[in-house]
Amino acid sequence: MAALTDLTVAELRDGFRAGDFSAREAAEAFNDAVAAANVLNAFIVETPEHALAAADAADQARAAGEAPKPLAGVPLGIKDLFATKGVQTTAASHILGGFKPVYESTITQKLWDAGAGMLGKLNMDQFAMGSSNETSAFGNVISPWRRSDGGNAPLAPGGSSGGSSAVVAGRIAPAATGTDTGGSIRQPAAFTGICGIKPTYGRCSRWGVVAFASSLDQAGPMARTVQDCAIMLEAMSGFDPKDATSLDMPVPAWEAGLSADLKGKRIGIPKEYRVDNMPAEIDALWRQGIEWVKDAGAEVVEVSLPHTKYALPAYYIIAPAEASSNLARYDGVRYGLRDLPEGAGLQDMYAATRAAGFGQEVKRRILIGTYVLSAGFYDAYYNQAQKVRALIARDFDDAWEKCDLLLTPTAPSAAFALGEKSADPIAMYLNDVFTVPSSLAGLPAMSVPAGLDGAGLPLGLQVIGKAFDEQGVLNAGLALEQRAGFTARPAKWW
Repeated sequence: MAALTDLTVAELRDGFRAGDFSAREAAEAFNDAVAAANVLNAFIVETPEHALAAADAADQARAAGEAPKPLAGVPLGIKDLFATKGVQTTAASHILGGFKPVYESTITQKLWDAGAGMLGKLNMDQFAMGSSNETSAFGNVISPWRRSDGGNAPLAPGGSSGGSSAVVAGRIAPAATGTDTGGSIRQPAAFTGICGIKPTYGRCSRWGVVAFASSLDQAGPMARTVQDCAIMLEAMSGFDPKDATSLDMPVPAWEAGLSADLKGKRIGIPKEYRVDNMPAEIDALWRQGIEWVKDAGAEVVEVSLPHTKYALPAYYIIAPAEASSNLARYDGVRYGLRDLPEGAGLQDMYAATRAAGFGQEVKRRILIGTYVLSAGFYDAYYNQAQKVRALIARDFDDAWEKCDLLLTPTAPSAAFALGEKSADPIAMYLNDVFTVPSSLAGLPAMSVPAGLDGAGLPLGLQVIGKAFDEQGVLNAGLALEQRAGFTARPAKWW
């Protein structure tokens, strides 16, 4: 039998139910993998006891003849943005140092109720602000991938869910939670050769998830296969009265509905996504993806999303504005870091705490956000960006009259070396050029690994769907997955 750590979520679930191994054996195998991977710096907190407790509960229930829970026998990695009761939750920032929530986020509670255990809290870009996992207060996450041309430079695992992508790609966890504000599930999935889906805004509860930009943040799963993403998303989704933006809709049986047959589907190719200086390898993969969906029975049509070029500028006004508002709650009074210089007053404490607690990228975005919300610039920047956002959403609505799904690249390049773009914030922000538009419109979108570049690094294709059509997105992802036959994995060096 394959090593337990090589098994997918579906294989772990089914193998446990068949009695091929115990849940404790699976948990111990993954705990060992976590302990052996410290050099990747993917975990901020390790919780082997949580994984073992869930596994023992699953084994006892099976021995008692009880029906198995959907994720019994499956240990998971949890992004450090999700509040976990009694377990440190920091959003990878010093300002939340030592914070242990007295409550559980809705999504993690759903996963525990489904029988899953927790391997630990995963490193990420601080407050989910970043595209390379270089803004964490706990140090960079290192991708398990290496360039095949002999270059040993440590590579970015993508961001902000870089710890999540690294552990799934490295077979250190079978799946992990991620969050996506402008591409933070899809871009790291593409960089590390795994799958990741951002569902429709509101499909997964945001209660108990540390906020970055509330109108954009959406949780989703990261796993090695489309089927695993469907399994995870079913467990994570559902109406939550504690989240005012939560969708009051039944959760579809996405796994049962999986089909790679795209007959009768029209796949749109947005002409505006052929950006200047697109690498030839990305363009070639996109063309290959078009042939794959045709082979699956889909009709391919060209569509136009004319306001695409304004998506990034609008996003980098709206998201920092919301961050400026959300992060005002971190003041050193109630929880987390407090920096109180001798003889300081209240305002001095606020200033000192925030100066010491927030990282450079977080401070940059707070400053941008506060500026665009200020009295003299609110109409010139923030209101204009919201109008552009409405036009981008309308572009998608117009496109849906001609097609059912969209196919695009996920990221404009393969993974880059750590430090390669950190000096130029604009170059870093351009990583999100293909993922931001669907985030602004609140649409479901998924990245599927589809090939390797010349240096042997993964490249992903993105499927974007109509609101609430996760099934269509997953099915198109499955069609791409089957035809790409992507089996590459990082050679173990850690």
